[in-house]
Amino acid sequence: MDLLPEIKKRVSVRDFLPDPVAKAQLERILEAARLAPSAKNRQAWRFIVVQDGELRKRMESACFGQEYVGNAPAIIACCTTNVDYKMPNGQLSYPIDISIAASFMMLQAVRENLGTCMITTYDEQDVRVALSVPYSMRVVMLLLIGHPASVGERAQKFPLRRIASYDHW
Repeated sequence: MDLLPEIKKRVSVRDFLPDPVAKAQLERILEAARLAPSAKNRQAWRFIVVQDGELRKRMESACFGQEYVGNAPAIIACCTTNVDYKMPNGQLSYPIDISIAASFMMLQAVRENLGTCMITTYDEQDVRVALSVPYSMRVVMLLLIGHPASVGERAQKFPLRRIASYDHW
């Protein structure tokens, strides 16, 4: 199985058609997140799928008025249930775990011919209140999902030789 075509095809989409995302597609996307690895297999995540139009507009407002947020037919709030767990290397596990799960969801969305955009610019408290997220949890990121109305150019990426080396820096 070659995943590079999906990886190369994925771009951040900010222009969505109003068509809803099929439930079966959303479930496959969520299944991809469920199967993602996590620190010590803790699976310390919860995903809230937002499809209601009024609630999506509240998400837009929480994202400082970014219109494309409210125009996405589905928004997945990626939350953690364990904000305190540190891995043996001293780093918190939840930002890494949620990022991996979100990456898996984005790749499955590409397979579903859907567009995605990762959102990290928002007022977390506003999102928490709108979605009734418990006090002990964090909303780590939002993932927009929908049928692309248009797809922009893929952002330029550095050549491999600039970002990777073998055996030493």
